[in-house]
Amino acid sequence: MKFRISRSALVEAVSQVSKAVSQKTTVPILTGVKASVDEDGLWLTGSNSDLTIQVCVPVKKDDKEQVKVETIGSVVLPGRIFSDIVRKLPGKSVDWVVDEQWKTILRSEQAQFELKGLDPEEYPRLPQLREDRMFSLPADLLKSMIRQTGFAVSTSEARGVLTGVLWQISSGKLTFVATDSHRLSRRQADVEAPEDLSVENVVVPGKSLSELGKILADQTGWVDVVLSENQVMVRADNLLFFSRLLDGTYPDTNRVIPNSGKTEVLLNTKELLQSVDRAALISRDGQDNVIKWTMKGEDTVQVHSASQDVGSVLEEVGAQVNGEEMSISFNAQFMLEALRAVDSDEIQIHFTGTMTPFVIQPADREDALHLIVPIRTR
Repeated sequence: MKFRISRSALVEAVSQVSKAVSQKTTVPILTGVKASVDEDGLWLTGSNSDLTIQVCVPVKKDDKEQVKVETIGSVVLPGRIFSDIVRKLPGKSVDWVVDEQWKTILRSEQAQFELKGLDPEEYPRLPQLREDRMFSLPADLLKSMIRQTGFAVSTSEARGVLTGVLWQISSGKLTFVATDSHRLSRRQADVEAPEDLSVENVVVPGKSLSELGKILADQTGWVDVVLSENQVMVRADNLLFFSRLLDGTYPDTNRVIPNSGKTEVLLNTKELLQSVDRAALISRDGQDNVIKWTMKGEDTVQVHSASQDVGSVLEEVGAQVNGEEMSISFNAQFMLEALRAVDSDEIQIHFTGTMTPFVIQPADREDALHLIVPIRTR
């Protein structure tokens, strides 16, 4: 195995696959990165058995040569040290040579590293998924759906399926739902899918989606998504991403979303976000990080936060208020995360009572919503 590669392209590819490499694994070879070079370019693979990422550095990109292949072959290199070496090599290109015993030489300008490689035949094969359950959507849309829901998953492994995001498809509409039982986020979008494709209980781990969101950061164009009984695959330009699915049945969240409210409030998203952020300066030292809203009259929401040890804050935010006057208390961090996920200048909030969940939605569309359960205060 012998080739030369652009160092910048190698650094980018290694940083992506390293996201799936774990130092804590019962399968020692999974602490490594598999490298294979063929006529198409260099293929790097990282996996921790739950998550697998494969990236290709093509021979040419934008008519510029990135990989010059002399001899094809494969090797597995220790992941952490390989990643550190690649980042710190001095030159613009890297000469890479592997002998029959998988001893690997990486040379760049005055620096030369020798690494003991491992037999690539011992590295697990990529899952082979049938493509009868496949749909496509723009990479930007998938990124925003992950960003607008993933924060609401449970962080406690004891919560099982609630540590993941529910994916559902019906009539060409994809729905993401995430909840930790104290708040909920839902996002819907039209995708390109077969008319008869119906998906009801696919739950993707929140940690996997977080990594997928980062990896898709530089992707443009469309991505394909393939679902199997226990895996999801996302395919983009020169990228394959696999994640195992979570076992268990996701709870029916539709019944907790109220259909209408006793009080509806229309507010400027940025102004409200800044107000809640200020109130959280006081409340964040408290046990539940509680702030209180009081809907006063037809044009004001009063924001109040108090801490026994710190002090208090009170401010008013302009709003359009329709319905009953009421006060409601909730976790400030939950509200901040929901507001940051809203891609709209104005939001609508629907309240049904002081102790029933309330709904936050963009004012100009109905494809996204966030729900927060209030906190009882004395």
